[in-house]
Amino acid sequence: MPKYNPRLQKTIFDVIDNQIKGNDPPETRETFNRLVREGHSKTETRKLIGCAIAVELYDIMKHQKPFDRERFVGNLTRLPELPFDDEEE
Repeated sequence: MPKYNPRLQKTIFDVIDNQIKGNDPPETRETFNRLVREGHSKTETRKLIGCAIAVELYDIMKHQKPFDRERFVGNLTRLPELPFDDEEE
């Protein structure tokens, strides 16, 4: 049994693919290309970007907050450092 939810991973990967295809936000495509250039596999890159998306989804759902584009882009910029590595909850 996987340590993750395969359906959720597919959904997040679909979000990433749509963001890259639509170039919205453009930082997703830029981050994808940067991480691949840095030597990460495409799958690993999608997982890393998925972490930034998961942080936003969590905040939207748990705290009823709107999408925070500035935080999302900041989290993309810091990848491969994970956005929740420094959180103290």
